[in-house]
Amino acid sequence: MQYFDGHNDLLLNLWLNYPDDPAAFFEKVDGHLDFPRIQQAGLIGGLFAIFIPPRHYIAEKYPHHAKKLENPLEVMWEQLAILKTLIQQSEGKMELCTTSAAIDRAITRQVFAAVAHIEGADALALDNTALEAFYQAGVRSVGPFWNTPNAFGEGVTGTFPGTPDSGPGLTSAGKDLITQLAAKKMVIDCSHMNEKTFWEVSQLSHQPLIATHSSVHHLCPQPRNLTNQQLLAIAESGGVVGINFGNAFIRTDGARHEETSLDTLVDHFCYVAELIGEDHLALGSDFDGVSVPKSLGDVTGLPLLTKRLYSRGFSTESLEKIMHRNWLKVLERTWGQ
Repeated sequence: MQYFDGHNDLLLNLWLNYPDDPAAFFEKVDGHLDFPRIQQAGLIGGLFAIFIPPRHYIAEKYPHHAKKLENPLEVMWEQLAILKTLIQQSEGKMELCTTSAAIDRAITRQVFAAVAHIEGADALALDNTALEAFYQAGVRSVGPFWNTPNAFGEGVTGTFPGTPDSGPGLTSAGKDLITQLAAKKMVIDCSHMNEKTFWEVSQLSHQPLIATHSSVHHLCPQPRNLTNQQLLAIAESGGVVGINFGNAFIRTDGARHEETSLDTLVDHFCYVAELIGEDHLALGSDFDGVSVPKSLGDVTGLPLLTKRLYSRGFSTESLEKIMHRNWLKVLERTWGQ
């Protein structure tokens, strides 16, 4: 089985922990992802997040990085540079893909297809040329929000249990950003959007609604998870939901406990498939950004997840859609060839 994943935080992991040696990725790094394990699992591609971590987290755990956050755009460029360094040092085994045709060619040649994604567009407000610069540099997906307000509006906030209806929606600058992203045919990631923002984006973008790493609010009432109404809207638009593997986003109690049954994660796949159909269901692991069930472990647990889904009634054809084909299809619908 081949796998294409909608979200990971590998670049943040390397920026924080391997800033002078990102090529350690090709041997072994701490976390959920490195190249040997990616190959072992059968992961063929995915979206790599460029993410500015919260200041309090950096100040507490990585104080030597804290000063860098004074220039968030520079941090974003550093993380994109890490991805490009990996590609340059991969000996042709990785490629930065900016079109669906490029992804298809990479997969055919057994080359890992990496897509650059911005998670949290806060810093783009600092320079009105930044979006175009990142586009020219190969970024093709943007999540306008993380959990905190920015110039474009408010990300989803609140504690467990809670509702995604957590505040106001897009600012005028946010509406302009969505219009620009849609005009460039970039993925507009609805993960981390509050409910009002989600519905405003659905009116403005007129392209498939995509949540790269979100799970089901009905099963786990985290504000970050998607309501039934949002799931139905995603399906109606021809979009997809990448299911987040994070314990806090799948457990009924919202705990980050690693002793979480794999079936708890599988329940979210089953729920979405039953509500809106398997054509709108995909992977959105959030590897290297969350704690995942210990029974899954890391990227090498993907075949185990597949087996568990098969045992719950998914056919091989359905699993091929969920594990990679749905992502390829929705990226083509969004970007064109």
